[in-house]
Amino acid sequence: MKVLHFFKTYWPDSFGGVERTIHAIAESTASHGVETQVLSLSSTPEENTRRIGGHMAVKARLDFELASTGFSRDVFRKFDTLARQSDLVHYHFPWPVMDIAHLRSRHGKPAVVTYHSDIVKQRLLLPFYNPLMQRFLRDVDAIVATSPDYLRSSTVLRRFTAKSTVIPIGIDESAYPVPTETDINWRQSMVSEPFVLFVGVLRYYKGLDILINAADRARCKIVVAGSGPIEQQLKLQAKMLDRDNIIFLGEVSEPRKMALLHACSGFVFPSNQRSEAYGVSLAEAAMCGKPMISCEIGTGTSYVNKAGVTGLVVPPSDPARLAEAINRLLDSPEEAEKWGRAARERFYDLFTAEKMGQAYADLYFRLRNRGV
Repeated sequence: MKVLHFFKTYWPDSFGGVERTIHAIAESTASHGVETQVLSLSSTPEENTRRIGGHMAVKARLDFELASTGFSRDVFRKFDTLARQSDLVHYHFPWPVMDIAHLRSRHGKPAVVTYHSDIVKQRLLLPFYNPLMQRFLRDVDAIVATSPDYLRSSTVLRRFTAKSTVIPIGIDESAYPVPTETDINWRQSMVSEPFVLFVGVLRYYKGLDILINAADRARCKIVVAGSGPIEQQLKLQAKMLDRDNIIFLGEVSEPRKMALLHACSGFVFPSNQRSEAYGVSLAEAAMCGKPMISCEIGTGTSYVNKAGVTGLVVPPSDPARLAEAINRLLDSPEEAEKWGRAARERFYDLFTAEKMGQAYADLYFRLRNRGV
């Protein structure tokens, strides 16, 4: 079975949360007889069209970007060709260009949408986009939410419950490297224990400004691993507030990230807006058996980190409660260890790539056979 995934960005140009999910779906469905191509945009399409693992990444030329949306004239032609060569098309929402390409193409193939997030940051543009979005979501055959929490809380998805299902994002533990002695020595040189860890792209909705405000009440080091659009802003905030227990490491390699995850006392994920729909980093922390701290924002973060079971869930944008939660991990090591064990068990029950791949493969073949 040939499946075409379609999203605005993908490896090697970009590898954020959605791109990681696409990669995991492509690799985990391969053992079920699914052959995958991923179409995305690139400023250097010739250079970045390549095989990645067991699937192909195909690029169309990126012309320009506006309001976090990539535009391309070339992508419509390439999408038409690849969709007609495929048995099923898998879209990743949101990206308005994708909606236009789908409705314009009339490719006639079964279509699945993984609904990663509501429109949040560009909500002033939503009234103009909404008619196109509604038409697109009505036209596809199935919509996948990444958690039951998001399916319940999204006002958009409530209109499409009859065609919606939940498939949690899964990750492949075997794809993560084992830290070498060099990686462990690097970690020890950068930060001593105890410390709590954040890993991710430094974006506006991650709540890192709240974490910095909370740092003066936290009785440990707070390590921030990652880079992103607001990195300099956050560093300036930490400097102005004299938060010398915040350590910014910038982008780290996968082995070094794993060294940090294995050594930390807990994982802190202070995202405070619905743009954070799931939190793959939380699943990585659960995989490593770490107790977690996240905020209740009505999305999948509270599905991955189950309050009182795998860690603590606090109100968003509340520095005092966030610091209190960090200190509780340190002051109650037996409780933290219990949450870490439960996180690992929950990972195996719900968040493995194997389970995700099986669920998507079942959906693909069901939709294809429906049209036979």
